Amino acid sequence: GEHCASTSNRNFEGRQGSGGRTHLVSPAMAAAAAIAGHITDVRTLD
Repeated sequence: GEHCASTSNRNFEGRQGSGGRTHLVSPAMAAAAAIAGHITDVRTLD
């Protein structure tokens, strides 16, 4: 399935689509995921 990094304060089954997984993250972690192209730890970016 698909994975989504979201800064939303709500998460429930099916919110981002059928079969998808939503990971609630901070704005910094969302930016890190956008830069890396996958969910990653912001502390690993240089």
